[in-house]
Amino acid sequence: MIRARITLLDDILDGYRAVIGGGFAGYRNHVYRMVNFCLALDEMSDEEIEKVVIAGCFHDIGIWTGDSFDYLPPSIIAAREYLEGKGLGEWVAEIGQMIDQHHRLHVVGGVANDLVETFRKGDLVDFSLGIVKCGVSRETIRAVKAEFPNAGFHRNLIKVAGRWICRHPLNPVPVLKW
Repeated sequence: MIRARITLLDDILDGYRAVIGGGFAGYRNHVYRMVNFCLALDEMSDEEIEKVVIAGCFHDIGIWTGDSFDYLPPSIIAAREYLEGKGLGEWVAEIGQMIDQHHRLHVVGGVANDLVETFRKGDLVDFSLGIVKCGVSRETIRAVKAEFPNAGFHRNLIKVAGRWICRHPLNPVPVLKW
């Protein structure tokens, strides 16, 4: 079942609407898609769902808050500030790892639970436009994409990446991890 309305997700992202600007709908929909893909991959407790939603909101936010394609550090900082402001400091390490490892090419090992890996897979399903399924059914991918259209998200990423590559040809994809 698709979660079409997640209050926490909308509340967090609304605080970044002005910073994100014209890319807001695309990023919001990306976060909704990846959260729904994570939920399709694993059964989760309410606390784990909350962690996935928070990590989802912040995982790429540094593109705008840090004005950079090297956005993992500013994304982690924004998540930490949010968590500490909400009295959830004990979640900082895990959510920081979820954000830091979400573009890892290989399976994330050595974590206390599967949430970091589930988060990586959920993002990969969306980043690949559903070509890489990671176990999510075609029907679910189709339904989630229909509910939350791309709204230019991937096109915006290509623009940001293109500007970065022109300025940093020796470090073309700083967010990629092995």
